[in-house]
Amino acid sequence: MSVDRSLKIRSALRRHRNVLTRAERIEQLKGEERWSEDDSLFGLPKVAHRKSHTGRKAAKEPAAKEAEPEAAAEVTESEEKEKKEG
Repeated sequence: MSVDRSLKIRSALRRHRNVLTRAERIEQLKGEERWSEDDSLFGLPKVAHRKSHTGRKAAKEPAAKEAEPEAAAEVTESEEKEKKEG
């Protein structure tokens, strides 16, 4: 019997999960100071766990850097024309 493709990937456990374990929820509530050691482990309040989109800005930055040399080249060309004329 073969192993399913989804089980072969090592990073499968690193992906974003919508459901947190009780320990993860308690850690997050402690960080927000919404839970103390005296509180019950049951009936914990809901905790928002959002996926962050960090990779999107990195794709835009190289495009902006590529445009800068072109703009600088246009400026130097216009400066050279002024020097020749003046």
